[in-house]
Amino acid sequence: MSVTLPQVVLVTGASSGFGALTARALARAGHTVYAGIRETGARNAPAVAELAEYAAEHGVDLRAVELDVSSQASADAAVAAIVRDHGHLDTVVHNAGHMVLGPAEAFTPEQFAQVYDTNVLGAQRVNRAALPHLRARGSGLLLWVGSSSTRGGCPPFLAPYFAAKAAMDALAVSYAAEVVRFGIDTAIVVPGAFTSGTNHFAHAGTPADTDRAAAYDDKYQALMADVNKRLAAIIPPDADVAEVAEAIVRLVALPAGRRPLRVHVDPSRDGSEVVSAVADRVRAEFFRRVGLEDLLAADASL
Repeated sequence: MSVTLPQVVLVTGASSGFGALTARALARAGHTVYAGIRETGARNAPAVAELAEYAAEHGVDLRAVELDVSSQASADAAVAAIVRDHGHLDTVVHNAGHMVLGPAEAFTPEQFAQVYDTNVLGAQRVNRAALPHLRARGSGLLLWVGSSSTRGGCPPFLAPYFAAKAAMDALAVSYAAEVVRFGIDTAIVVPGAFTSGTNHFAHAGTPADTDRAAAYDDKYQALMADVNKRLAAIIPPDADVAEVAEAIVRLVALPAGRRPLRVHVDPSRDGSEVVSAVADRVRAEFFRRVGLEDLLAADASL
């Protein structure tokens, strides 16, 4: 396999979880990595310090950059700083996201909007900041961290998060066709449920309407409390969340134009890979029927 030259990479939501693991793995692979972290001088100052310590200890080019994906000004400033430092940006890893846990009815519309803002609009803001630079260079990679819940088996009581991830997946697929003529690749990494190694469940948001949430307690309280345990029971004991970061490293290393649209990392085998194979093939066949096959990447479907 031929390998690309070291790249300048921006990873969003890199203070913890998949983002932190990915930033470190890409840096170890020889890339210059900017870990997008919000509130770098306040709440997340410890994460920034850990990042600097890791970079010094391993001799890698890994830096924090202030990035709040809920702000277009912040996204613009982060990308501008990277381009100012290096003259270009090669890859954007859309990882920022936030999980919530509870009955769908008990989340207010405003809470749904907040989850969408982080998981979907945040990626759009970063794209609007980064794509003019990628288009001008005629190359680049948009790499999206999705979720097997979009097309696989998924438990209840995570509705706002799952709905936002599905919206992000649809956005990524649309972008794939709209940027390919600029020489920009798209790849979607699809993690399954990892119940250890990340803080998704520990940091999950809860419904604002506590009265409606309580109405579900009699019939569902035990189930909600056990969601994490039920997922953990079907995951092999040797499943390692670092596999997601390594899959991203391999995608970044692939030659331009040869990256698959979708890569699954799902130890629970919830069926997402099966459904995605059909959906992506149907999309590819439709594009060929209407004469738009040039908008498909070489590996647009399995």
